[in-house]
Amino acid sequence: MKKGTKAILLSFVLMAGILSAACPKRTTIADIEANPSRFYDKDVAVAGTVQNSYGVSIPIISNGQGGIYKVDDGTGSIWVMTRRSVPSKGAQLGIKGKIQNGVNYNGKNYGLVLVEDDRRFKNGK
Repeated sequence: MKKGTKAILLSFVLMAGILSAACPKRTTIADIEANPSRFYDKDVAVAGTVQNSYGVSIPIISNGQGGIYKVDDGTGSIWVMTRRSVPSKGAQLGIKGKIQNGVNYNGKNYGLVLVEDDRRFKNGK
């Protein structure tokens, strides 16, 4: 193999390694619920179906949109907070973001929320 071809091949291998390391591995919602401290403030990826969604128009948010939606992956469900428009009920999607506490009251955590960084709809929608 020529020296230039080896360098190009090595570049592709390194780039694939970097890209795969940057993407969080898909996690089940049941795993997150079972051990929330392990995932707290960490990048996670989940996939599932939207069960409920509530959009709000808040002018102080950068685009005036946002809301929350609940996703179920078959192992459990989790609320997702977004600054984008919320997806419709029944939409199938993958979400990347960070796990945060939902509501704390009197020292107890009443839920978890996934703060959305990115989302992809099934079938590229």
